[in-house]
Amino acid sequence: MEILLALVFVIGYAAITLEHPLNINKAAPALITGVVCWTIYMLNSPDAHVVNHQLVEHLGEMSGIIFFLLGAMVIVELIDAHDGFQIITDRIKTDSPRKLLWIIGFISFFLSAVLDNLTTTIVMVSLLRKIIADKQDRLFYAGIIVIAANAGGAWSPIGDVTTTMLWIGNQVTTGAIVMKLFLPSVACLAVPLLYLNWKMKDTAPSLPPVKEIKANNTTARERNIVFSLGVGGLLFVPIFKTVTHLPPYMGILLVLGVLWVVTELLHHKKNLDEKGRYSAAHALQKIDAASVLFFLGILVAISALQSAGMLSKLAVWLSETIGDQNIIVIAIGLLSAVIDNVPLVAASMGMYSLEQFPTDHNFWVFLAYCAGTGGSCLIIGSAAGVAAMGMERIDFFWYLKKISLLALLGYFAGVAVYFLQNQIF
Repeated sequence: MEILLALVFVIGYAAITLEHPLNINKAAPALITGVVCWTIYMLNSPDAHVVNHQLVEHLGEMSGIIFFLLGAMVIVELIDAHDGFQIITDRIKTDSPRKLLWIIGFISFFLSAVLDNLTTTIVMVSLLRKIIADKQDRLFYAGIIVIAANAGGAWSPIGDVTTTMLWIGNQVTTGAIVMKLFLPSVACLAVPLLYLNWKMKDTAPSLPPVKEIKANNTTARERNIVFSLGVGGLLFVPIFKTVTHLPPYMGILLVLGVLWVVTELLHHKKNLDEKGRYSAAHALQKIDAASVLFFLGILVAISALQSAGMLSKLAVWLSETIGDQNIIVIAIGLLSAVIDNVPLVAASMGMYSLEQFPTDHNFWVFLAYCAGTGGSCLIIGSAAGVAAMGMERIDFFWYLKKISLLALLGYFAGVAVYFLQNQIF
């Protein structure tokens, strides 16, 4: 059974990684792999009731991640529908490419911690098109956005899907991940920025001949209200979890409900067509539901391997073969540049229990950093990279030649700062 389960998972994973050559959305093979893995496990199990009980337990844990992602996605879509991010982008005014590099980098870094790395990349790459006309000039900035968004997502419980998974699973707490990973994440971004700052010529980037103008019927008051409530609500979720001890998805659903009511009241005097564009119901239609189903499929597949006892055996093998947990985590981070970090972190959560590594153990915190930032080493290694690749048609080998080494240097700079910080404190 274990060989068959491993074979199905490897084939399904290959189909996921070959999404673009096969021209099949990765959600489809993820869902198939998840269901087939549980089917194999069920058919080879002597007690169907035990398997069903295990499945229900895993679905309870998975639902927290799925509902959290859905709520966060709708909130971000509502802010975007009201052009709330214009509040940030309108304040970027400079003719110096060096200054622009730092501004773009650090806005992406902090915005990613509040939103998530994927949304931040989409917002910031869209902004680049309004500032820089020449595509070749834009590519370096787009590469830095990928590094910055992944680094910013690593030190926030809501900044990256993998960090959110660890947070919801009680492997890490908000305070620990912010305090222990902020400086390593800053180093991960600062090293590439310093290198590019030294290499770049301080000549003005080419501006678009005509600025893009987006038709928008929202007022400044409406934009400010929705942006403040949306971003403030996302920041409120960790506080809600700490005070009430309820799971994070309850907080995100509360914020979504409040924002839904507020947007309905803001536009209640408008006609149905105009009102519909700014409603939460319309935002629900625009979210990337395929990505949510991909996460579900992957988590279902990993839970089958965990229930079958395969992940615990893998953990024992890694410990006996490699031994050093830090080297294992660094390897997982680098592997996430080739293999999606969601299943890697999900597998790690199944391999090591909270009894072995309690909440906020260095293993979990370090895993959050490595899995969050290691994907920057290749353009296909993170959701942020894939988004930038699609929007700007970034060539895989161009990124490998121009950006990958910078990302790798930043990754190991963060690792060094993490170890140094642990030695000092």
